[in-house]
Amino acid sequence: MAQQINALTSRQTKILEELNNCVDEISGQQLHRILIESSSTMGLTTVYRHLRTLQQKGLVRCRNLPTGEALYSPVNRDHHHLTCVDCGRTLILKSCPLKNIELPKAQMKDFELLFHTLEFFGLCKHCLERQKVT
Repeated sequence: MAQQINALTSRQTKILEELNNCVDEISGQQLHRILIESSSTMGLTTVYRHLRTLQQKGLVRCRNLPTGEALYSPVNRDHHHLTCVDCGRTLILKSCPLKNIELPKAQMKDFELLFHTLEFFGLCKHCLERQKVT
């Protein structure tokens, strides 16, 4: 991982720094606004291209909401989620249920695992109660 971080461009390093500074996941557009506010001249398309490259290097994860919006965070934040398919509310799981899972060695011999994601979809209490009323 350290070798991959050393091979980053200055723009990729800036994006990774901003993601690490964020408390939560953010969209590419939110990240673009943060970069503009910090006087970094980088177009929105460039931000998304670098996010994709960072994801391919195993440094950034992408999570897609039911609305189609993509949210990004550094992989060192091992968060997993419960997401309401109605309102989009997201709750972070306190721990990773997959942390100690062992993957089949035969399948892993030709594959380098970079990160994993885990997400559960359902209805939050508020949306469930609202649906029962209607």
